[in-house]
Amino acid sequence: MRAAVLCLVAALSFAAAPSYAQLENENLLVGMPQGFKVGFQDSRNGMNMQEWVPAGETVQNWTEMITAQIFLQRADLDPVQFLATMAKQWAGACQGSKATPAATGKATGYASATMLLRCPLLASSGKPETTMIKAIKGNDSFHVVQRAVRSVPGEAQLARTKAYLETVSVCDSRLPAHPCLMPGASK
Repeated sequence: MRAAVLCLVAALSFAAAPSYAQLENENLLVGMPQGFKVGFQDSRNGMNMQEWVPAGETVQNWTEMITAQIFLQRADLDPVQFLATMAKQWAGACQGSKATPAATGKATGYASATMLLRCPLLASSGKPETTMIKAIKGNDSFHVVQRAVRSVPGEAQLARTKAYLETVSVCDSRLPAHPCLMPGASK
């Protein structure tokens, strides 16, 4: 499923604990959960990507993974259409997969959409896989963060995943409508 989802980067800072006052231009704000480590990172073909897995796991053998991607200079992409394409790719890779309709909203004033994808048995891993994906259309680039588990998650785990993705946003130091502020800070 990771290959079908590969796309990321912008003039961004992958900020696990960003110094918000030092951010410049457009930035993807996504925190690495405690107990996770960078398992993979790459920048090529206009996309920056990082994959985070729990300490002691790898990107080849993981129970949970967070993937952050920035598609540089791709503000032409639409969050809902992007997630619809992801759902089609997911269905092609996993028989019996299910996708929720994209939930649209705003992330620091930017258009965003979120979708939940479930695969009962992924052939490549021999395990079930569930992922929630958030896509954000910035002014400069397109940003995608997904949190996946190789299991059938319970309601509590889904709620944690949803809460995590709700903290993901994009800011732009050049635009007052999209400020780079600490979560909970006022303008």
